[in-house]
Formats: sequence, structure tokens, C-alpha cells
Amino acid sequence: MTDAPFWQTKTLAQMTHAEWESLCDGCGKCCLHKLQDEDTDEIVFTRVACRLLDRATARCGDYARRRIHVPDCVRLTAKSAATFGWLPRTCAYRLLAEGKPLPDWHHLVCGDPEAVHRAGISVRGRTVSEDEVVDFEDHVVAWPDL
Repeated sequence: MTDAPFWQTKTLAQMTHAEWESLCDGCGKCCLHKLQDEDTDEIVFTRVACRLLDRATARCGDYARRRIHVPDCVRLTAKSAATFGWLPRTCAYRLLAEGKPLPDWHHLVCGDPEAVHRAGISVRGRTVSEDEVVDFEDHVVAWPDL
């Protein structure tokens, strides 16, 4: 028997629902609107948050029912995680799909869910609501961790 944590011993597909959900670090980046260049397919992040994002916590305000409110909200699965190039480089789902370790600030590693915010990884306090924006292109960001 190993003492290694589940994310080091299981593939994404082998994880329980609870294990899968616990991988989310609460950064909120997946809730930002992205723009894709029609010619190059390059994806850029904006600081425009989905209307459901609680901008004070960087968490979805109605996660369980988010697809009712936002029908095109992407459902990340073990199969699709490796294909979502738009996931931030710091995303646990992307990191594990790529065979990389979780960062030291990840709550599963350090035990502190606030560490993601202190490390400057989250979007907490750095966004505007989509309800306040006319032109998303005016809000493109180039944060170093994206």
C-alpha cells in the first residue's frame, strides 16, 4: 500500500467524483471569457468573468446548476482535459493530464485553499463581469501565469 496522494497514483479517469472535484484550485480562470483568432486559432484570455463567477471568491456562484444559467458552460471531463488548450498552464486538470505535478501552492499539496490567491494565481479581484462589458477585446489580459 502506498501513502502517495490520489492525484499521484490515479489517472484522471480513475478518480472518484469527489477526487475529481477536489482538483479545482479555485483560481477562477476557467470562468473567464476567451477570444480565439479566426486565422491563427490563438486563444487569449480576457478579464471578463462569466456572470456566475463570484468575483470576491473566484468560485462559481451556482456551480451545481451552472449549465442551466449558462448552457454553453464547458463540462470538463477526464477525456477532454488533455484537449483543452485554453486551460491555464497552472490548472490541475491540465497539469495532471500532461503528467506534471501539482504546484506547491495547490490546496491539495499545502492544505490551504487561500494559497492560490496569495500566490497571485487566481483572478480574485482582477475581473469585470460580462454584464458590465460591451467589447471583450478591450479587456484582453496577458497575466504571466496564463
